[in-house]
Amino acid sequence: MPLHFLGANRQVTGSRYLLEVAGLRILVDCGLFQERPFLTRNWEDPPFDPRSIDFLILTHAHLDHVGLVPRLVAQGFRGPIVTIDATIDLAKIVLTDSAEIQEEDAEFKRRRHAKEGRKGRFEPAPLYTLDQANKALKQFRSIAFNEPLSLSPEVTVRWIKAGHILGAGSLQFTIADKTNPGGEPRRIVFSGDLGLWNKPLIPDPELIPQADYLVMESTYGDKDHDVQGSVEDNIARIVNETVAAGGNLLIPTFAIERAQDLLFYFSKLTRAKKIPMLSVFLDSPMAIDATQIFVDHPDCCLDAETVEMLRTGNSPFKFPGLRFLRTGEESKSINHIRGSCVIMAGAGMCTAGRIKHHLAHHLANPATTVLFVGYQAQGTLGREILERRPTVRILGFYTPVRARIEQISGLSAHADRSTLLRWLGGFQQPPKKLFLTHGEEAVSLALAQTIREKLKWDVEVPEYQSVAPVE
Repeated sequence: MPLHFLGANRQVTGSRYLLEVAGLRILVDCGLFQERPFLTRNWEDPPFDPRSIDFLILTHAHLDHVGLVPRLVAQGFRGPIVTIDATIDLAKIVLTDSAEIQEEDAEFKRRRHAKEGRKGRFEPAPLYTLDQANKALKQFRSIAFNEPLSLSPEVTVRWIKAGHILGAGSLQFTIADKTNPGGEPRRIVFSGDLGLWNKPLIPDPELIPQADYLVMESTYGDKDHDVQGSVEDNIARIVNETVAAGGNLLIPTFAIERAQDLLFYFSKLTRAKKIPMLSVFLDSPMAIDATQIFVDHPDCCLDAETVEMLRTGNSPFKFPGLRFLRTGEESKSINHIRGSCVIMAGAGMCTAGRIKHHLAHHLANPATTVLFVGYQAQGTLGREILERRPTVRILGFYTPVRARIEQISGLSAHADRSTLLRWLGGFQQPPKKLFLTHGEEAVSLALAQTIREKLKWDVEVPEYQSVAPVE
């Protein structure tokens, strides 16, 4: 049973695995590469025939796990795409938004090339179109958490809550032995992206007792989140300091989970009067749509505290001063507001979207604060700002970085080193092999060494396009 590692290997984004088992070819995730050194991989033909894939199984709806699905379908994949119901709803907005951005970026480059008099052999084109994204969405099929799905008489898979974002699941494949009907089946587990315990909105990760082979993410595998004080207190401090300086607070925001977590905290702080009454803008149509999906899926995907808040009319997604901005004109109008405000806009790593325009407008102002609340991959604009480079390139121009830069790790949707070890502690015995993926090379290697020393497990950090036997 060969397992092919086709993304997020010794780097973070582009999660994609091909499992060949019992006559089936199963693709697990099909994500977009987002780090600059690896962007060309998005345009390469996959190292397999898309028409040969029987199933595409998705862990969750983040772009680096689903962002290449429309391209896969356009290249000939015709099988079912199976995942949790809430993930399907989120994938609809993620993929259509991605397609629109692809089309807009291609058109912007065409106009710029024409203005500059460039005459190239190839015209800028989108990675995929909105029509292709909508066509891919027709192949999605829903499943519930902990409901076994039979892929063949020998192979089943079930989704187990991962605590990462709404609808995120780990996958446990169970493979029966045809040659020994009464024998113990083999189990292959993909962690997907794992979250933290005791987070707002989302249930805690569930432990899995058995795995013969385990593929686990390692995004923060070399450290624990450095949280000085509570997340709530840190947000209050940063808001109050920014208001005192007379500036605006810019928060590059992932539309799914991080935006809703932030609304949860701003709601609490506003109602408790720990921050002054000010305008809080959620400047992201995708985040606005995602927030409604949270409301639509309380029973399967939200924790008990959030369900009770919604039931009693104290929604964490509604509070005085909150404004949802959908149109580009509404977004531009923020520039004319006098006095301090909070602007939450995507994309979370500043790679695209409205946050780039807000950064271009405010980053040179020392009164501005830019608050990062999520992972910033190497090679992204967010990482460059977080590293406090003197200037960064935004929208084709170099902008000085004079704003105050802050980061809160406690809002991360990703498990840290201690949480990953806690999750591994749920297994009743070590797997035959643990593969670490979805982490920068140095980080994955550091976690591998920690696990070897603490747990004495057999750990491997696979290379891109490597193949491992799963026996």
